[in-house]
Amino acid sequence: MTPLTPRDRLIVALDVADAAAADKLIAAIGDAAIFYKIGMELAYGGDGLALVGRLAAAGKKIFLDLKLHDIPNTVEKATEQAARRGATFLTVHAYPQTMKAAVAGARGSGLSILGVTVLTSFDDEDMIEAGYRFGVVEMVRRRAEQAQALGVQGLVASAAEAKAVREAVGAGMVLVTPGIRPAGADAGDQKRVATPERAIRDGADYLVVGRPITTASDPREAAEAIVQEIAEALKPTLR
Repeated sequence: MTPLTPRDRLIVALDVADAAAADKLIAAIGDAAIFYKIGMELAYGGDGLALVGRLAAAGKKIFLDLKLHDIPNTVEKATEQAARRGATFLTVHAYPQTMKAAVAGARGSGLSILGVTVLTSFDDEDMIEAGYRFGVVEMVRRRAEQAQALGVQGLVASAAEAKAVREAVGAGMVLVTPGIRPAGADAGDQKRVATPERAIRDGADYLVVGRPITTASDPREAAEAIVQEIAEALKPTLR
C-alpha cells in the first residue's frame, strides 16, 4: 500500500447547496486538495450526486458522507448505488445491522465503508437526553469494536476519541476525523474539535476540514496551510 502524503490526508468538506457552488470552490482550491467530502446538503442539492462521478473521472477522491441508516435491504442497495458512482468512502451510522448491510453492498467494489460512531455535535449530556446508557467515549469504543468485527474498513470519530479508538482497533482500520479547526479558529456548532496536529498525532489518517478552508478569503492558501500543519505533525518527534 502506497503511504499517504500530507495532501492525501486532507478532505475538504463541500458543504454548499449545489454543484455550481462546489465547482467554484474546487476551482479556487486548485491542486491544493485532491479529496472532497460531499455531504447531505450538496448531495440533495442541484446535481450534487452527479458531481461524484465528475470528480472521480477527473482523478479526485470523494468521501460521500450520507450517514445511511435504514432497514438492511435499503442500506445494502443504496451502498451498491454509491459504489457505482465512484466514491472512495461512504458513511453509515455505526449500528451493527446497518454496518453489516453496507459491507455487503460494497463487496467487490473499490468503495470503503466508514462507520460514524458519535456525531461531533454530541456530548455526554446529548447522549443521555437521547436515551443512551453510555457517554460519548464508551459509545465510540463499543461501536468501533463492533465495526471492526463486521469488516467495516474505517471509522469516523472526533479527535477527542481518536487516540482511544486507535488503541481499541489497532492500525488496520482507517480513521477519519471531522471537527478539525486550525489553532484559534471558531469551533462553530462542533463540540469536540481539535487542531490538525493533535488529530494526526492521536492516530487520525484523514482530516475533514470545511469552513476554515471554504469560507477563507483564499481557500487555496488555507488548504495549503493545513497540508503543511499535517506535514509537520507527521515528522518524527525529536527526543
